[in-house]
Amino acid sequence: MSAVLPKLPSKPVAAERSEGVWHAAWKRLLQDRVGIASLIVVALFIALIVLAALGAVARGWQVETGVPNARPSFMGPAPPEKATVIEVPKGPNVDLSDVDPLAPRYQEWAERAAKLKTTEAPRAQTLPFGGDRLGRDVLTKAIKGAQTSVFVGLLGALCAAIIGTLLGALAGFFGGKVGDVLEWLYNVFTAIPDILLILAFAAIFGRGVGSVAIILSLVGWTGLYRQVRAEFLKHSVREYVRAAEAIGASPVSRMFKHILPNVSHVIFVRMSLLVVGFIKYEVILSYLGLGVGVDDVSWGTMLAEAQSELILGYWWQLAAATLFMAVFITAFSLMTDALRDALDPKLRGLE
Repeated sequence: MSAVLPKLPSKPVAAERSEGVWHAAWKRLLQDRVGIASLIVVALFIALIVLAALGAVARGWQVETGVPNARPSFMGPAPPEKATVIEVPKGPNVDLSDVDPLAPRYQEWAERAAKLKTTEAPRAQTLPFGGDRLGRDVLTKAIKGAQTSVFVGLLGALCAAIIGTLLGALAGFFGGKVGDVLEWLYNVFTAIPDILLILAFAAIFGRGVGSVAIILSLVGWTGLYRQVRAEFLKHSVREYVRAAEAIGASPVSRMFKHILPNVSHVIFVRMSLLVVGFIKYEVILSYLGLGVGVDDVSWGTMLAEAQSELILGYWWQLAAATLFMAVFITAFSLMTDALRDALDPKLRGLE
């Protein structure tokens, strides 16, 4: 009696694919309302910065559109100052030309000044967020300052991430003499306080947006280096790396093709933290006069200008720069926490 063979399916059944790491992280992020709200705020800031870089907004931040120290619109215009009238005694024997030879020309000069004043464009008495001592709009300065400060933070964090990742990967994967040399370099940089290193590099590289980004990247790579080195030490002895070595994968391929994708969440989260820290450092450097150039504006330069204005009671430039900086840094920090929870399932008890 012949055995009955099982009936084979007419069409091959597609193998079920597992959910990708990034797709699973995005699903976890969507469940975090605070993280999504902070992500939207950061995206709006990035869009505003791109528009400012293209010249669509805040193009005329140097234009004196208002009167000096124009008040915010919700406060209304400043009350007019009372003019001081000085009475000059008149008499038969009083001749001002005897006292001041230029007295006959004063009336002529006054008429010329009145004609010039009528040809100037009228300045606004109030501005949405007020004006600075030259009459420039504080709101447009804050938007343009966001472009400078955030760009420095992002560029500096990207350069620091590249340096820290490369050196950490070499030290953790190879070890030996390579690791000893890189550990010595790491100890040299961490032995000196960050603020002293920043001031020393600032004296060497000078002022400017690019210089500040380079300075911060040369100082901020150490923390990421330590984390990447530890991750590469842990992953270099795992089975999938040993299997890649057994089939003939080169060291570079094992480092950047096999290990790096599995530690990318550490690099990404650390780089997000560096962005926040570098924005603060840029503000400090610009406040001390070691940051961006005199022709540029940033949140730090606005705070430096507001120092002298605050003594006279003009607080709106300080408030605008502080508000913009506080909103962006708070939103970016909350977004970083949400990304960390989404990219590392162990923090949420999912594994």
